[in-house]
Amino acid sequence: MDWKYRWKNGSQPSRDQAAKNPHLLDESQFENEQDRKLAEESARKHLGIPASTLDEEQSILPRAASPDENLL
Repeated sequence: MDWKYRWKNGSQPSRDQAAKNPHLLDESQFENEQDRKLAEESARKHLGIPASTLDEEQSILPRAASPDENLL
C-alpha cells in the first residue's frame, strides 16, 4: 500500500518512535488543523499504533488524599 502523506522526518518512523511522538506527519502539507488530525489518526492506523486519547496525560493510579483533606 502506498502512503499518500510525507512523514515528518522524511522516513516512516518505527512503532516505538510513533508511539512517543504526537506528530508523525509533515505539518506543511495540510491546510488546516482538522485535516492534519485526521491524517495523523490514519497514519497511526497505518503503523498499527493505538489512537491517542484525550485523557492519556492523566495518571491511571488513584490519587492519595492530602493531609489537609477531611476523610469524613
